[in-house]
Amino acid sequence: MRRGVGLVLVFGGAYQGKLDYVFERFGLSEDDVFRCTVDSSDMPGGKRVIYELDKWILALISEGVYSEAEVARLIAQCKDSVVICNDISCGVVPVEPVQRLWREAVGRALAAFAGEADEVVRLFCGIPTVLKVGGTCVGHDAPGAP
Repeated sequence: MRRGVGLVLVFGGAYQGKLDYVFERFGLSEDDVFRCTVDSSDMPGGKRVIYELDKWILALISEGVYSEAEVARLIAQCKDSVVICNDISCGVVPVEPVQRLWREAVGRALAAFAGEADEVVRLFCGIPTVLKVGGTCVGHDAPGAP
């Protein structure tokens, strides 16, 4: 991946091929990936790809330190990165309060990242759909679209 391509957000359901898509599209490998875990709220970084942002958010919530300011701080550090996140907004609303908070926080983080991203791609069944490119939303419902 060339430096200077900006912030790219890739999201979709679990096991949809997001990481493989990023490897192929940008010519990256496992060495370029920071893997977030539910066990660490350390700020992701130092790599070209931040993988499973949703797990980092769960770690922040579990440690009681989640805030939208933390998400904004990460966005500021990702101006030349690919951020991959599982979309956990579909399906049954969780019964457990922490799981509901996590679901909402991931949705808000995705919205924040998408708002700042130069490109947004959703993967469904391994098929990428570009929602935003060059900072402009695409599609028939996008402002300024024909």
